[in-house]
Amino acid sequence: MRIATWNVNSVRARVERVVAFAERAGIDVLLMQEIKCKPEQFPFAPFEDAGYAVEVHGLNQWNGVAIASRLPMEDVERSFPGMPGFKKGYDGDDAPLEARAISALIDGVRLWSLYVPNGRALDDPHYAYKLTFLEALRQYVVDTLAADPDLPLALTGDFNIAPTDADNGDPSIVEGVTTHVSPAERAAFQALLDAGLSDVVRPIVPEGFTFWDYKQLRFPRDEGLRIDFILGSAGFADVVEGASIERDERKGEGPSDHVPVVVDLSLEEEDEDDLPMIFG
Repeated sequence: MRIATWNVNSVRARVERVVAFAERAGIDVLLMQEIKCKPEQFPFAPFEDAGYAVEVHGLNQWNGVAIASRLPMEDVERSFPGMPGFKKGYDGDDAPLEARAISALIDGVRLWSLYVPNGRALDDPHYAYKLTFLEALRQYVVDTLAADPDLPLALTGDFNIAPTDADNGDPSIVEGVTTHVSPAERAAFQALLDAGLSDVVRPIVPEGFTFWDYKQLRFPRDEGLRIDFILGSAGFADVVEGASIERDERKGEGPSDHVPVVVDLSLEEEDEDDLPMIFG
């Protein structure tokens, strides 16, 4: 199974590019973030014409996540247990949930498409929301793997964190000044790894950014960030056989500011010799 995660930065604006990439790259499951539309606005037809079924979670013109799959999707979930909400100026614990998480069980693999809050600024309430979101996500991982340690589980998407200095090539992103590289954000990312996940792409693709701002010639100068990840449980990591960061998708007309991150899984098929014998 070949899966890809991609912050498409408006699926309606880039549907032709997105579907063309999925077909050309032989993607079985495409996990999208920042689709920026409600379900009734999603361009289903081009995906369906290419053989994909789509599950969408979008509430307005911001955020939004989706999964397009050529394989059957089961047990679709929108939002993870304990996920916090956010509303500017709202002090309660029951703020409305945003469209930042969708999941499906596909061929025995639990896949999540996640759009982690940006944080905006170190003194912004959205930054506190980001850290709360990540802590709730960590607790979900702990609880899920405690219940099923062998589960192939993957958190994919735009995490809005550059976890190491090598993941930050943008001179405007500075520790102590901006989000994405603060000690608290990096600690929250590490806490996900400590909960039983690993970055399954980095061992195969140790270098490379996944995001380049549209401003200041960031892409031609290769002043990017590595903020899009596929974090897998041991049961997921054990079946990873290949990975790539599709840098060329940042080129051409009307690209997203992010590029796809791809992983190939080698899933065992049931051997005919293991099937029960049936006598007539």
